[in-house]
Amino acid sequence: MPKHISNSSDLQNIRLLATDMDGTLTQAGKFTSALLEALENLVAAGVQVLIVTGRSAGWVSGINSLMPVAGALAENGGLFYSSYHSKSTALTAIPDVISHRQQLAATFAKLQHQFPHLQESADNPFRITDWTFDIFDLTLEQIQYLSDFCQHEGWGFTYSNVQCHIKPQGQDKSVGLLKVLREYFPHYSLDQIATVGDSPNDETLFDSLHFPISIGVANVQNYLSQLKYQPRYITTASEGEGFIELSKYILQS
Repeated sequence: MPKHISNSSDLQNIRLLATDMDGTLTQAGKFTSALLEALENLVAAGVQVLIVTGRSAGWVSGINSLMPVAGALAENGGLFYSSYHSKSTALTAIPDVISHRQQLAATFAKLQHQFPHLQESADNPFRITDWTFDIFDLTLEQIQYLSDFCQHEGWGFTYSNVQCHIKPQGQDKSVGLLKVLREYFPHYSLDQIATVGDSPNDETLFDSLHFPISIGVANVQNYLSQLKYQPRYITTASEGEGFIELSKYILQS
């Protein structure tokens, strides 16, 4: 089980936070003024922040340009937007985007034939590497069936507290983040990096083999029984308030 973050002795050296967005930075689905203040305080203290989200390329491009962060990974490790470069970096190679999107759409149509209530997510038109639909009203058994079906069709699958993702196999937050760290932040050691998340699509960010210092905001407890990898630490507060709690511990350290 994760330890409470107040018992951590690992935070004094943290210089980079790689964090999920929905349910981790947001509070009831929104950014708050307290969150923006926390991000600005981290930057002022020399702590870089990377957003690592399942949200679409289109949305993340805008968020990255407006938030006080060093960059953002979109579509669960599919693309990277640096705050220091104008163009995105493809972390998953998609040789023919049009054909790729058509294949994703065809797989979703097969799923929708079996589950007519599935609804395409609002940000799906702004995606490149994956296809998303809302998780609303899906049981764990149905989610497992959807995952197995996608695997059979040659796709990967993951889900968060807001969306299900049909994605290229091998594309996940850990793989994408490790590529970004090697290319853009090679000067940071593992004991200077902390990963933060709240749901199953953050699971690989909790893998201690790659990220020994990982934190779940309190709402991650809703998913602990479903996670192969669990965060090392956990906050008292949920969602964005949990991230703010973490930022205060880092700044105090």
